[in-house]
Amino acid sequence: MRKYFKLAVVIIFVAILASFVPTGYYLIKPGTADELGSMIQVEGEGRNEEGQFYMVTVSQQPANLLALLYGLWSPILDIRPISKVVPPDITPEEYNRIMQSWMQDSKYLAQIIALRRAGYEVPIVSDGVEIVELIPGSPGEGILKAGDIIKAIEGVSVNLAEEVVEKIQKKKVGENVWLTVKQGEDLNELELPTTSHVEQPEKAALRIYVRTLNWHPLLPLNIDIETGPVIGPSAGMMFVLEILDRLVPENLTHGYRVAGTGTITLAENVGGIGGVKQKVAAAERAGIEYFLVPEENYGDAMQAARKIEVVSVRDLEDALNFLTNLK
Repeated sequence: MRKYFKLAVVIIFVAILASFVPTGYYLIKPGTADELGSMIQVEGEGRNEEGQFYMVTVSQQPANLLALLYGLWSPILDIRPISKVVPPDITPEEYNRIMQSWMQDSKYLAQIIALRRAGYEVPIVSDGVEIVELIPGSPGEGILKAGDIIKAIEGVSVNLAEEVVEKIQKKKVGENVWLTVKQGEDLNELELPTTSHVEQPEKAALRIYVRTLNWHPLLPLNIDIETGPVIGPSAGMMFVLEILDRLVPENLTHGYRVAGTGTITLAENVGGIGGVKQKVAAAERAGIEYFLVPEENYGDAMQAARKIEVVSVRDLEDALNFLTNLK
């Protein structure tokens, strides 16, 4: 009996010790499923219909040794090196500011897309797209620098950071791209080769962090999107659906509970996101019936789904067609 008691004490001691050992990894866990009906206010348009759209989040925290072992065992949790969550060349505070900027961009884009879908004209004003930071291995090293402003790509003016990303990703990895860049007082034409995206090697990138500089839409209606501490662009598609549901006469949810994730571009394309397994798990835990997911994340989403129906979408039209067929 005394032998087992000693063994138990040793196990408890090791477990406590492991809980204090840092690993250099983050643990990615399911977060929350939040009703967008209470988060989005549209002037003169309340949500009075049955059904609901949801924004789904993930939770991430530095993983101690105990959490790392648990994350490696669990099929729903993910383990990522801290360098893959917060790039080593910027501080967590700087990264947080970039993510906040991307969240604001996704809110503006959602407002523009939904209002235009509902028949409104929505002009956009901005000062261009600012380079915030160069990631190591960027083809722009020694040519571009933080503070440069991208005004055009391939001779076509750009007003939004997502336009820059989208146009670069249309290139093949290694293919050259022409940038019009304001550097100080000079406006320069620069040709750079693309390289592979850090997290998605099949996609072309310049490995730069960018943000839209001093931009906003000129809205015909007041729209407020309050997301609290949630940051990043991955709820863009769901913001569009909730706003559009307020502006059109039909009930887009048809009485169902519909969650989803995915960035959205001005051209209404839905882009891939991270943490999709955890988001599906969070939606299932909330008892939601349908989950809209970017096409490129569909495989991972299906691995996590048990009861919820996962729907693959390439663009906003795909999402709206699925919702229409729910009738």
